[in-house]
Amino acid sequence: MKSFTASLLFGFLLISISNIRAQDASGFHVAKTFHIASSGGWDYIAVGPNNNLLYVSHGTQVNILNQENGDSVGVIAGTTGVHGIAFAMGKGYTSNGRLNTVTVFDLKTNAIITQVATGQNPDAIMFDGFSKKIITCNGRSKDLSVIDPSTDKVVATIAVSGKPETAVSDGQGKIFVNIEDKNQIDVVDINNSKVIASWSIAPGDGPTGLAIDVKTKRLFAGCDKLLMVIDATSGKIVDKLPIGDGCDGVGFDSGLKYVFASCGEGKLSIIEEVNADKFKVIDNVPTKKSARTIVVDATKHEVYLPAADTQPGAAGERPKVVPGTFQVLVVKK
Repeated sequence: MKSFTASLLFGFLLISISNIRAQDASGFHVAKTFHIASSGGWDYIAVGPNNNLLYVSHGTQVNILNQENGDSVGVIAGTTGVHGIAFAMGKGYTSNGRLNTVTVFDLKTNAIITQVATGQNPDAIMFDGFSKKIITCNGRSKDLSVIDPSTDKVVATIAVSGKPETAVSDGQGKIFVNIEDKNQIDVVDINNSKVIASWSIAPGDGPTGLAIDVKTKRLFAGCDKLLMVIDATSGKIVDKLPIGDGCDGVGFDSGLKYVFASCGEGKLSIIEEVNADKFKVIDNVPTKKSARTIVVDATKHEVYLPAADTQPGAAGERPKVVPGTFQVLVVKK
């Protein structure tokens, strides 16, 4: 019996060590926390095109931080209900959900250049390198506003099949849009400003974050506790992988071949792309409850997650943010 007990304990020890290693396989961890004093909610965060700057949406403004130490280096004010930030031609563009506008500002001086009227409730915003256009996903009007950064005018409005949450480009003329209320991805021909296909991603439910590997032509859609991997040429579901609860952002590091899913329950799920048809979950890094959106700096191999302390709300209500606790988590090896 002693021999059997010892063997059993040794087996349990090996399993425990194996589990610990599995959960720490990526080497990523929360290395720094940047605190931001201003008040308000938040959504997306973006890495600027130069000068090691982070642009963080926060209530009625965008906070600009030094990427290395978190020091405040500027503010873009008057962006009420700001969701996202994009960049083109030496300018920044913010999607202002409550104003139905995009604010255009100078990246060198942070001076506001103009305001551009968009569809209703512009949410995610992106720059498409193929068409050289800024594109907003307008949740309430269920369309995309296409802005020419050379004139800062809307040059097209593209109706989509439902509520557009996030969009990415394949760099060859197609824009892929998560349709949150239809559990599908719309494929947009940007040259002709129209939807050319709609792909169901069931059992993926409520797609929010979206990323793409343009080399393997794989889309990564963050859904309710699942990351769906979709063939960007056919719409075929390649794989589905378990992630944390409350995902609202997905990023991809093309150098590491890692997909990151930020989950509001307090986990950063990391999936390795072994090849175009093989994917595996390698880590669930503890972050912070409310850390649901993300940006990946594939040059530095770092991940940035806005978050705040929370306290329980009333019955049936979502948790409330503790005032003065807004922060950005820096996750890296």
